Order: sequence, then C-alpha cells, then structure tokens
Amino acid sequence: MPNKPVVFDDENPEWTKEDFARARPASELPPQIAAAFRRPGRPAGSKKQAVSIRLDEDVLKKFKATGPGWQSRINEALKRARV
Repeated sequence: MPNKPVVFDDENPEWTKEDFARARPASELPPQIAAAFRRPGRPAGSKKQAVSIRLDEDVLKKFKATGPGWQSRINEALKRARV
C-alpha cells in the first residue's frame, strides 16, 4: 500500500532547521505525557509470541472476569499443566 503524501498547511507546517535544533528526545518528556506515546504490546525483548487459540466460552469468561492480565493467567495455567 503506497504511503499518503504529507500535506503541509498552517496547522501542519514543514519543520525548519531551527525546529529540528530545538527538538528534544521523547525521553525528556514528563512521564505522564510520555505514556501517551508508548506503543501498545509486548516490551522489547519479550519472548512471548502472539497466537490465535480457540477456547470454550465458559473458560474464556472465567479468565476475563478476573480482570486485566487474564491472558497472562491463561499462560500460567498452561505452564502449570505441563502440557
């Protein structure tokens, strides 16, 4: 899929050399602002893989009812099962 051309206008002006000179790395942003720019997903270096799996509806409901982190709890249950 081809990239869309960038359109520069009053609300999205092209950066000048001065703009680049004033720019600061994201690591200097306050933590509450930096959090909004983090990529979702696994942290760098994670050894986990995304997979598609079919589970019985009742099993899935029980894990999801335990709140955030339910996928990790399924992973732990599978490890304990030693399959």
